[in-house]
Amino acid sequence: MTGSPTTPGRDALAYAASRLVRHSAEFGPAHALTDAGPDARLVLMAGETVILRAAPAETGTALLTPNEAGRAGERAVEIYLGRVEGRPVFAGAVPGEAALLFPEPGHRALDLRTLATEGAVAREEQGLIATAKSVLAWHARHRFCANCGSPTTIAAGGFRRECEACGLHHFPRTDPVAIMLVRRGETCLLGRGPHFKPGMYSCLAGFIEPGETVENAVRRETREETGVAVGAVAYHASQPWPFPASLMIGCVAEAVSDDIRTDPEELEDARWFSRPDVARMIAGNHPEGLTVPPATAIAHLLLRDWLDGVIGPAPGSTA
Repeated sequence: MTGSPTTPGRDALAYAASRLVRHSAEFGPAHALTDAGPDARLVLMAGETVILRAAPAETGTALLTPNEAGRAGERAVEIYLGRVEGRPVFAGAVPGEAALLFPEPGHRALDLRTLATEGAVAREEQGLIATAKSVLAWHARHRFCANCGSPTTIAAGGFRRECEACGLHHFPRTDPVAIMLVRRGETCLLGRGPHFKPGMYSCLAGFIEPGETVENAVRRETREETGVAVGAVAYHASQPWPFPASLMIGCVAEAVSDDIRTDPEELEDARWFSRPDVARMIAGNHPEGLTVPPATAIAHLLLRDWLDGVIGPAPGSTA
């Protein structure tokens, strides 16, 4: 059980659900919007924001018709994502100022964090938008070959770039990040970075390095950031994080030491928190005004599942 009607669970995670049947599931050449017909839909990214059709008091959608999206003018990049309910779906990048061509109340331009926080589109559409944003951002950063410096061209519907000069193929990347609930007995280890909003603590996290297992990344990051040693590590859940293209791999880790020695380059503070403390932080009534990330973030899920007993007892525990 991951939640009750009043308790958010995995269904609250942002960007983790998608109705998209991806382009890679199709055989043959990728479709082009010009040949796709009126049933096609287009996700339009204007700079860092996505354009939504959003009637007042209704859930919006980023799946625009070709005619609707056409008011933004020519797209710098256009890619084929796959299908939603049989309809071909594309994504296009236009300059940020194009958002002004889609005024309220009929449309909205939202950054993806606001989109998730507000629930501005159906949950099953958030993952599709995350795909569009991440792949389009990758194209914007990889117009030239990293091998020889020559211009590259779009291929495979936008899921590959090719260099005609040296023949190298380039593919969109996903950056894996380990995020961990480190626990010891009835306490868990949380930290706060200098960029966090005041009073907010979260699970420790860090990028997985080349040639490193998820488990060892959890141990290394915990040790580097807090000096705490970790033993057993288990996977719990994951979340796409399109800023620009990460995958958060949520783990539960068993600490084998208590002393905290924070690295000021990594963390502003780290503490052991009791279950009652975390419950108050989630409820928003902690006496020090401390909080945790919102239910849309995997850190919240890890903490909530620990409190609710979804995460089982530590290995060797008699609980």
